[in-house]
Formats: sequence, C-alpha cells, structure tokens
Amino acid sequence: MFLTYWLSIILLSTFGCSESTEPDSTPDPDPPTKPTTEIEYDETGLLYTNIDGLVMAGYQGWFAAEGDDSNRGWYHYQSGCGFQPGCSTIDMWADVSEYAKTYPTDFKFENGETAHLFSSYDAETTDLHFKWMKEYGIDGVYLQRFVAEVKDSNPAGKRHFDKVLENALAAAKKYGRAVCIMYDLSGATGEDVREFVEKDYFELVNKYKLFDNQENPTYLRENGKPLVAVWGVGFNDNRKYSIEDASILVDQLKGTQNRVSVMLGVPYWWRSLGNDTENNPKLHELIKKSDVIMPWAVGRYNSTNYGEVSSQTLVSDLQWCNSNNVKYIPLVFPGFSWGNMNQESEYNAIPRLKGNFFWQQINGAVKSGAKSLYVAMFDEIDEGTAIFKVMHEGTTPLNADGKFIGIDPELQTDHYLFLTGQAGKWVKGEGTFSATQPSR
Repeated sequence: MFLTYWLSIILLSTFGCSESTEPDSTPDPDPPTKPTTEIEYDETGLLYTNIDGLVMAGYQGWFAAEGDDSNRGWYHYQSGCGFQPGCSTIDMWADVSEYAKTYPTDFKFENGETAHLFSSYDAETTDLHFKWMKEYGIDGVYLQRFVAEVKDSNPAGKRHFDKVLENALAAAKKYGRAVCIMYDLSGATGEDVREFVEKDYFELVNKYKLFDNQENPTYLRENGKPLVAVWGVGFNDNRKYSIEDASILVDQLKGTQNRVSVMLGVPYWWRSLGNDTENNPKLHELIKKSDVIMPWAVGRYNSTNYGEVSSQTLVSDLQWCNSNNVKYIPLVFPGFSWGNMNQESEYNAIPRLKGNFFWQQINGAVKSGAKSLYVAMFDEIDEGTAIFKVMHEGTTPLNADGKFIGIDPELQTDHYLFLTGQAGKWVKGEGTFSATQPSR
C-alpha cells in the first residue's frame, strides 16, 4: 500500500482516538433490502468457503527486473534517479538463494560480487512464494490490484498485473492456498471507482473463470459468495474519490442478486471517525452493507504504545462489527522502514525487535477475539513490512551513502514466515501459545 501519509499518524495514534462522538453500535434499524432473487453458488470442491480461521497476507506482486519479459525495467525497485547504489526505493534486499530465475543489478556486495533480484512477473517467482506459504502454513494472500496501474491507459501495468494474477491462480491451485483479489484505490479518481473497478473485476472473473470450482477451487468465499476486497475507503488524505463513490461501487459489485461478498480496507480509526478517518457518518452506512472490514494499522503504533492504542480499538471494533453483522479482520505487521524511498525518514522507523513487535500484535488480536488475521505484507520491501525471506543485517549489498536493512543475524531469514504460520495455528485453535513468541 502507499503510505506517504501514514508515518505522521504515529504521532496522532500515540494520543488515542479523537474526541469525536462514539457511534451507535446498535444494528441499523433499516438495513438495505435484500434482492428478491439472491444468487446461490454451489461450493462443492471449494477449499476456502469463509475467512474464519485464516491468516492471509497482502501480496504486492509489483516488482519487475531489467531483462524480464515485462519490459518495465527495474519497476518498483528504482527511484527517480534509477536503480544503482544510492538510488532505490527498497529498504530490504530479498534473499534470492532459492529463486530459479534472478537478474543481475548494479549493486555489489562488499566482496565485489554482483547482487541479484527477482521479478514478480516470472511464474517461477510466484510459484516459490506459494510453495513457502504451504511449507509454513500460511493460508494464502490477497492479490493487490492497483487501479491506477491496470486501467486501459496503462497497458504495461495491466499486462503485468494480469500476468501476476494468472501465475498466482496457478500456484494457488497447485499448493492449495487461498487467493482473493484486492483492489487498491490509491491514485484512483471518482470516475475510476464508479465506472472501472466493477467492469475490470468481472472481466477477470470471465477471463480466468474465478468462480469455477474446478478451475479455481481456492478462490476465497465468504457468506456463500466469492469475495472481492476494496482497499482505501474513508481515509482523510485528500483522495480524488468519495465515500459515495465507494458506496456506488459496492452496490455495483453486489448487483441485484448479491453476487459477491465485499471486504473493505478502511482507516484504523474508522469507528470513531477520528485521526486518519474522514469525519463522515456515511462511512458507517457503507461498512454496514459490506461483509468484511480490515482496518489499516501500519504506522498507527509501535511496540511502545501498541497496548494503549489497541485497547481503544480492537475489542470495541469487534463488538461494533458483531452487532452489525460485519466480519472484522485485524491487521498485523512486522515493522516499518522506508528510508530509501523517503530520504527524510529514518531507517527502521518502527523496529521489528526480532519478531517481538509482530507477535505482540498477534497476541493482542487473538486475545481480543479475532477469528482471522491480515498480515501486511508478504513481499513489501519498499516499506520494510515484508514477511518473506530477506537478507541478514550486515550481509546486504552496498548502497553508497544509504543502506539496506536486514533480518537480525541471530534469526533465520524465514523467521517471519515461521511466525505467520504459527499465528495461523493459534487462530485455528491448534497448539498452545502465549504473549511470548514461539521458539523453533
């Protein structure tokens, strides 16, 4: 996700909710009228018929490499000055020792050896990532689909994300992992939200047979319907679309037959309409006609103030959602760093603390009653939230006056994959866990 705005929110979240009036948590007395002929789906052969018990991660899939078949150069690795020492957007360097296909960069290790990276466009990359999900017990991913990237005016972006989706569907079927498309509205206009997203989604449904039980038995369902997620609704950072635009989109996606379930990615303070959230009661009306919400927590707290901040949100958020028949998925993230993408920001702005911060959030969410988790993110090395394998601190390539951060030397490079899998066991009620992160 794009977080140009979010680190400033840490200061706000330190002081808790704003003084806005707490919304009524009672059910809507006049819920929207259900369609007279609601579509029903046969769920025979499906592996994931609801979100309960699932721990899934967001999956960016946006990295390209010079020499791959996407022809996008070092897309999402490079900064405005290119991709060479001193110029990059990534803060972490992927551990590519297991990748079947990698590409040489202009970066060197201390011994002079050339450093390599992967391309998300390659099917081999996606296959390995889904193989890891199965090995570590991670249920699957929400595949990010950035509206600004996949419009007809951006054919290179659309081709890239269509290919990543195609690869992911194949790998999900191969390894039995859940997948769900998540539209990221960052950079979209009101017209995009009202007129493009629904059209694009059902083009994908038809092109890739998303609702076909045999073709895609792992596409995620909820409330008896295929699930589609829409991220970026209700934020107060001057977006070019409104809550009303998003409400129209939800109506379009569901249609007259309630043909899909909808998950909304909303601001962290959505319930109180404070801090990062637009002060507009229509957001609550929109949430009530969705099926699932996931509040965006990245940058809203650190290990020091997590207890204070989460005590004002988790339990009350869950109660509100339960009262209004909306499911609630808390977000957890391992840490945050974007020192190369935003050079005015410090590296390790929200430290990982060797996994303790990550497990602190998992413990808080599960003990608050969460039945599923959203992990940000599987492969996000621009903002330092990736859970996949990255290189150790001190072993990364040289980066001129900058640097790359890494996993603590005493941890294995797969430590956050391991912790995510353990979180999945806890959510499913398997094994015994506590506030102390599990050892291997």
